[in-house]
Amino acid sequence: MSLIELVQHAQDKILFMAYSFTDDDLAQAILNRASEGVVVAGVLDKSQALSNKGGEYTHLLENGIDVLLDGNRHGMHHKVIIIDERIVVTGSYNFSNNAKTRNDENSLILHNQEIAQLYLEEFDRVWEIAED
Repeated sequence: MSLIELVQHAQDKILFMAYSFTDDDLAQAILNRASEGVVVAGVLDKSQALSNKGGEYTHLLENGIDVLLDGNRHGMHHKVIIIDERIVVTGSYNFSNNAKTRNDENSLILHNQEIAQLYLEEFDRVWEIAED
């Protein structure tokens, strides 16, 4: 199952932490799930979100997604999506058009609630220090 398909099948919650997020298709899949009542929240790397051409930060905000900028003064390099508190997508894969079309990047899809809990704890930590 592709990343888009995993997002499209989310039932309750999608949480993400992203260094780079310029993938229009992924953003639209997330917006579609949010419009169906799925809770969505994310944290983006501040330097990337404010400088990437075609970045999704403003698009997500304008469409009601609860998205913050990281509070780590050295940068946040996560590439994680947590789906329904039981599926974790992680790896080197940035949520970007370059990752999708040009770069050699990898993703792990972990269907494990215990591992998801560890990532949820990290999401909470990152969220706590994030900026509006």
